[in-house]
Amino acid sequence: MKKTKITLLAATLLMGGSLLAACSSDSDTSASSSADTTASTATTESTDDVVSTASISDQTSVIEKALSADGNWIVAVTDDITFDADVTVDGEFHDKGDDASDIYRKFALYSQDDDRNVTAEYTVTVPKLVVNSENFNIVHGVIKGDIEVNANGFVLNGAKVEGNVTFTSQEFQDSATLDEEGASVTGDVTVSE
Repeated sequence: MKKTKITLLAATLLMGGSLLAACSSDSDTSASSSADTTASTATTESTDDVVSTASISDQTSVIEKALSADGNWIVAVTDDITFDADVTVDGEFHDKGDDASDIYRKFALYSQDDDRNVTAEYTVTVPKLVVNSENFNIVHGVIKGDIEVNANGFVLNGAKVEGNVTFTSQEFQDSATLDEEGASVTGDVTVSE
């Protein structure tokens, strides 16, 4: 019990520092101060009480883990990154990490200022991004590579795909939104079934 309290206290302090860095009023709002900050997840041994925040990084290993089933509901890159192998987006997540909220997952490829104006967009280069998470939303930036969609509710919100988008069923394609806020796909959009 004592170990759990210490672990929970340490995780809370880490998250508080992350939130302070993210809410800083410094004039440099490109998220560089939080580039090395990744969210931690703390759980107690006796309950399903989970505290989580965004995973924010420019490191491929951090982003890959954050997009996995063991990751977070929101993942943000702080610079251009390149993966040498396919990356899989997996797991069920809820808006703001709240299980009572809708199923939702966000991949933010941009920085913003205090007024939420986009100040920079980033490119993620990957052979293939395999999307297994429902309601996965890629916001701004560029995915340079192909995307395979195996879930409902896929969204491109201001994001550009320099590659093909392949849906593994007509249902997945019908539930997708590929043109929100000027999003685009330079390659083919197809259904593989």
